[in-house]
Amino acid sequence: MNVITKKIVLFIFTILFMQTISAQQFWESQYVKVKGDGKLIYQPDEQGNIIPDFSSVGYHQNLKPIPNVPVKFTLFATGDNDQQKIQQAIDELSKVPTDASGIRGAILLKKGEYKIPGSIRITASGIVLRGEGEETLLIATGKGQRKTIIVTGTGKVNEVPNSRIKITDQYVPVGRKSFNVASSKGLKIGDKIVVFRPGTTKWIQDLKMDQIAEKSGLVQWKAEDYNLEFERVITAIKGNTITIDNPIVMAMETQYGGGEIYRYTFEGRIAEVGIENLSLQSEYNGDTDENHGWDAIYFNRIENSWISGVTSKYFGYSCVNLGGLSKQITVKDSKCLAPKSQIIGGRRYSFNNDGQLNLFMNCFASEGRHDYVTGAKVAGPNVFYNCKSENAKADIGPHHRWAVGTLFDNVVTDGEINIQDRGDWGTGHGWAGVNQVLWNCTANKVAIQNPYVSGKNYAIGLKATLYDGRLKGRPLGVVEGQNKNGLNPSSLYLKQVEESKKDKL
Repeated sequence: MNVITKKIVLFIFTILFMQTISAQQFWESQYVKVKGDGKLIYQPDEQGNIIPDFSSVGYHQNLKPIPNVPVKFTLFATGDNDQQKIQQAIDELSKVPTDASGIRGAILLKKGEYKIPGSIRITASGIVLRGEGEETLLIATGKGQRKTIIVTGTGKVNEVPNSRIKITDQYVPVGRKSFNVASSKGLKIGDKIVVFRPGTTKWIQDLKMDQIAEKSGLVQWKAEDYNLEFERVITAIKGNTITIDNPIVMAMETQYGGGEIYRYTFEGRIAEVGIENLSLQSEYNGDTDENHGWDAIYFNRIENSWISGVTSKYFGYSCVNLGGLSKQITVKDSKCLAPKSQIIGGRRYSFNNDGQLNLFMNCFASEGRHDYVTGAKVAGPNVFYNCKSENAKADIGPHHRWAVGTLFDNVVTDGEINIQDRGDWGTGHGWAGVNQVLWNCTANKVAIQNPYVSGKNYAIGLKATLYDGRLKGRPLGVVEGQNKNGLNPSSLYLKQVEESKKDKL
């Protein structure tokens, strides 16, 4: 064998060796695989349910970038009536007509300390409140629990009369974007609809949420309190089959009342509002003081808006709190630091989401209790991506009473992530969530349980110690690749976004 031949053979063996090592380093979930062409393929379970597509959450469902809004007012901190000056600029800008994109303009707060004894309110669309980074500091001065920045419209979801239509499929599985209705008459592409999933007595009974261990103040679940309303848009109609923009994240089951759709309006909901590059701090009197600023930023009755580059310190409850009527909000590159309160229930929910189709990404929290958390009956999909928690005082995950369809993707904590039956905690938290997905997450301990009916919970590529959770005897959730490196794709959310954007080109 000559020298050239030896080099060729060595090269071939090197390539084969590297391919072998590569194959050993990477693995795929049996539920979500990457095909040869790079596209994802989803493996359905025995009922046809798949892990949902979470790509279309956040500002305009990733279809347009967050805009760089031009400045219309520039303010300087003087310590004299700072709150009033900011509010006056907001009120003046609210009178300006929006442009074709729904934008009015930005208010730039130059570097300095702005004293805020009460709350700043934005109640009109198209307004951006922008600082110059952490040196633009809003200080919640004085006493009293309050929200420092409140962004909210008015009104609620209103059903269009005589528009309710029955879903005729006996079972619409999780992940599906199309289903059959009794009649598509009167519907058109672009219609905003609610996909309605009723709460029923049989469903409550099968979940055993009418059997929570009794204690003083406990409230057993009641069917009428558990109707779920998922906001969607019709993207296609063929006969009596309709297709929607975001997937079903809780199965529609005839045995539990099936499902319906109806058209809706929401007069008063605002949009295109941004809070950017600000630092907010609350004055406080001792580490357990609770008579001071509570939420740094609160959004509700709002859609297609964003919070970016915000840092909060010393608030008792949250950096960002999204209310139940917030939709398609992106919260990114933000920090919740050093909260001041007692370390007990109802405090330190660093990034709280009660709305739907919302995205939290690249966020950081320290010393919180529930750092990345959803509340009761939260209608997904929602995503927490690439978020970190340090010195955690409690757990991350769905907090109580049946949050639906959340992806926790590359979330890292030195505390716990739990998806479980919380039993009689609070006034009867019960099953915290369903169709929750932990993808490539890292924690100290994790409890993951499947509810008795109506869905599963997944931990794929989890790096943590599993434990039974608060209550033993519950079904174990789906666990795959525990403490195993090399999950492909490393981020389900980013891969789904990449694929969705290619499909929409």
